[in-house]
Amino acid sequence: MNRTALATIVGLVLGLAVAFGSFGDMLIVALFAAIGYVLAKIVEGDIDISPYVSGRRNNR
Repeated sequence: MNRTALATIVGLVLGLAVAFGSFGDMLIVALFAAIGYVLAKIVEGDIDISPYVSGRRNNR
């Protein structure tokens, strides 16, 4: 099992633990799954976020 699948499963489990209930709560589960998927893609290096988090650097 790769990291993306593992993170998606973890996101689903956490979402179920947080929101066990109605349709609105199921949307929260989907949000947790999407967050887990994106974080796994960042960890694997498929998504590069360095331009967004590096900030402005002055070369002195």
